[in-house]
Amino acid sequence: MKIFNHTKRYVGIAVLSATLLSINTGCQKFLDTNKQGEYIKEDYPYPLGSGVYDQFLFGAYKDLRSYDVHVDGFMVATSIRSDDADKGSTPSDGGADVISMDNFPVLPSNGRCNALWTGYYALINKCNIVLDQIETNQELVATEAVKIQSQAEARFIRGYAYFMLVRLFGKVPLVESLSTVAGSNIPQSTPEQIYTFIESDLNFAAANLPLAWDKKFVGRATKGAANGILAKVYLTQKKWSMAMASANAVMVSGKYDLLTPYTKIFGESGENSSESVFEIQATASASVQTANGLQNSSHQGVRGSGVWNLGWGWNTPSTILEAAYEPNDPRKTRTILYTSTGTTPGITVYGETTPLGLPNPRYNHKTHSSPSYRAAVGHNFGYWMNVRILRYADVVLMYAEAANEVGGTANANAALAAVNSVRARARKDAPAGAPAGILPDVTTTDQTLLRAAIQHERRIELAMEHDRFFDIVRWGVSQAAMVAAGKTNFSASRDNLLPIPQTQIDLSKGVLKQNDGY
Repeated sequence: MKIFNHTKRYVGIAVLSATLLSINTGCQKFLDTNKQGEYIKEDYPYPLGSGVYDQFLFGAYKDLRSYDVHVDGFMVATSIRSDDADKGSTPSDGGADVISMDNFPVLPSNGRCNALWTGYYALINKCNIVLDQIETNQELVATEAVKIQSQAEARFIRGYAYFMLVRLFGKVPLVESLSTVAGSNIPQSTPEQIYTFIESDLNFAAANLPLAWDKKFVGRATKGAANGILAKVYLTQKKWSMAMASANAVMVSGKYDLLTPYTKIFGESGENSSESVFEIQATASASVQTANGLQNSSHQGVRGSGVWNLGWGWNTPSTILEAAYEPNDPRKTRTILYTSTGTTPGITVYGETTPLGLPNPRYNHKTHSSPSYRAAVGHNFGYWMNVRILRYADVVLMYAEAANEVGGTANANAALAAVNSVRARARKDAPAGAPAGILPDVTTTDQTLLRAAIQHERRIELAMEHDRFFDIVRWGVSQAAMVAAGKTNFSASRDNLLPIPQTQIDLSKGVLKQNDGY
């Protein structure tokens, strides 16, 4: 479990506000709860290995924890909107804004759309502040190496933010410098122009970020994170050879592997493991229960009472996802937490038995917090839970997909090896007494059949992890997938993208134009 104390130490990253140190044996972590970016006498003006621009970079990293960036709208738009999840909770909880993301259509007046728009543009502006300070602030003295590395961090975050925006909204304004308005008076660029800009940012980041940071800076962007997100950017555009190369750069870096058990990845003890390529850092303590964390877990926690009052109960696994698992796939029980029935108990990964009569039959098990952490913090809502943005298994499966699409015998075999390495890790989590031969290796080298196998593996391995909607859109199967899941109001020609928020169109005095179908 994590132990929470108050020893004063430097905070290595704004997202953290606490330095995580592993000591002795077991999985104990000591968390300090200084304010983000707080310096102490011993390390002023900045600590070894950091830089003078951290005071600005911290603002960008902190915004990754923003409610409007990786909490409410993020979860609704990337997961509830897909075929793998339903809104959950009660029918009226969240109002029309949320239920329309599940049942469609989403209206231009939707508050979650506007919050996502403003949240990501605020994050972009924080990145532009960093870049402006590096370029113009002559009072800050830094080596060229520090300047370039700081630029790379800012451009990584900015590239990621634009990647989210272009996948969510399509045509969006390109704000390359400081702006006091969230892009509302700048005409939209085409998706192609936005992707070119994203590629430039992420390629710069990949060339200039370190392979790893000292552990006191856990969570900062790395070369692997930049190459991994870049691989997904290329994959989205069907630039298969480039996606394959970027994913391969992560795979040969020697920094990541599939050794972390699937059962452990998503819990507190699995944070920042060798499986993690990039994750949003959060923490909490008994004295600082929420200010240094984020609410992603609490939105999805079991909606019960007493010790089972763990959150809102949103983003529940759908029946069609439940049915997609192969027999005895151990990833199913780590992904879907069942409510106990009169005949069958629902058991968490921590051995808790879920109560009878919860509002929903299934919950997202990957965001379920440890009872020992809840006791240590004195709080049930999991603000200390990190959010995994990019896992190594995702990179391996992107490599497999790209290799298969490039084609040829050698690439087909490389794709097979990659996808089977993910399945082999999953097999290791099979409980004692599980039938022999579960999750057998994929053997086909037929491009069409292998494509289907890789797509299935992505769905299962990354279930409930904010990728499914974007995957079915880029595969061109969103219409069929959503209708099969019972979301019959979905229209791909309209709903593959969210509407441009009407608030932003009004603020722009008509400069911004609405997406088709709205």
